[in-house]
Amino acid sequence: MFGLGEAQYYVTLALTIAALALEVFAFVHALKTRPDAFVAAGKRTKNFWLAVTGVAMLLGFVSMGGLGLLAILGVVAAGVYLADVRPAVETVQGRGTGSHQGPYGPW
Repeated sequence: MFGLGEAQYYVTLALTIAALALEVFAFVHALKTRPDAFVAAGKRTKNFWLAVTGVAMLLGFVSMGGLGLLAILGVVAAGVYLADVRPAVETVQGRGTGSHQGPYGPW
C-alpha cells in the first residue's frame, strides 16, 4: 500500500531535485557571464558569485533527500543571485529588458 510516509518522501525528493536544478542553473549562468558585467552592474565580482553559487550547489547536493537548513541556505543563495544579480548583468550585457522597465512592462 502507498502510505503517507512514502508520499512525503517523494514530494521531498522532488522539491530537493528542483532546488538542486535551480542552484545548478544559477552556477552555470554565473560561469557563462562576462567578468566585467558583474562589476559594471555593481554586483561584486564574478569569482565572488561563482563561489556563492558553487557553495549553494554543493549544499544542495549534500542535502539531497531532505530539506534541512543546508538546503534552505543553498536555495536562498541561488535565489538572491537569480533575482538580483542575473537581471542586472543581463541588462549590462544588452540582453535584459531595458532600464525603463516596471513590474508590468515598459514605462
